[in-house]
Amino acid sequence: MGTEAKKQIIDVGDGAAIPRKSDRGLFTAWRIAFFGAIGTIGYLVWSKPDPYLNIIKFVPDGIAVTFQVTLGAILLAIVIGLVTGLGRISKNRFFNGVASLYVEVIRGIPLLVQIFYIYYALGTIVKVPAILSAIIAMAVCYGAYMGEVVRAGIESIAKGQREAALSLGMNGRQTMIHVILPQAVKVILPPVGNEFIALLKDSSLVSIIAVADLLRRGREYASESFTYFETYTVIALIYLIITLFFSKIIGVMEERVSVNK
Repeated sequence: MGTEAKKQIIDVGDGAAIPRKSDRGLFTAWRIAFFGAIGTIGYLVWSKPDPYLNIIKFVPDGIAVTFQVTLGAILLAIVIGLVTGLGRISKNRFFNGVASLYVEVIRGIPLLVQIFYIYYALGTIVKVPAILSAIIAMAVCYGAYMGEVVRAGIESIAKGQREAALSLGMNGRQTMIHVILPQAVKVILPPVGNEFIALLKDSSLVSIIAVADLLRRGREYASESFTYFETYTVIALIYLIITLFFSKIIGVMEERVSVNK
């Protein structure tokens, strides 16, 4: 019962469901959605090149920016999450208190407000480029969630592992680095994957501060051509394809990790 409860704790985020072969219904739905989205875009481009082909040609640089923001934010969020997670389980009251306060405050403020605050409010003190502001804001926000993922992953490791390492002469730091964290990585991989996909979708919020991501490029094309329905249909399908693609990659990684346990 205790182990199951901990697994539920670390299953956070609003990312796409991870398709697994063991879940035939979800796996079939993934294939229908993924190939259906690709087929739909292909059909639209073939049947009506103007505007659909023009939209496809207009947005690739926006896709590149979306990936740039997402990858930069997730890497920084993992680092922040690792430090926060260790702080949450620390016996040092100051370190634990700071980490806990960070998690509570950041998780209580909407991501869009954080983006505005870093870009506009702090921008009155220190001018930061829009794309860097976006990466920092998303990393700070998701770092709080990553911290809880790391905390729960570490706590899911049996106490006997720590006691055995200490009995072999390892100190607390060596035990954490060589025994606890390597096992915790296998536990936290699925929720980290979910957070990555959720962050990828939330990256669309950065278009509000003039970062030329996928959504921003779509808005620019729609405002110039007045093809709002066609443009946002393509943008939605592209986001769907990207998130489903990465959900599949994460599912494969998870299966390989499970085999190696």
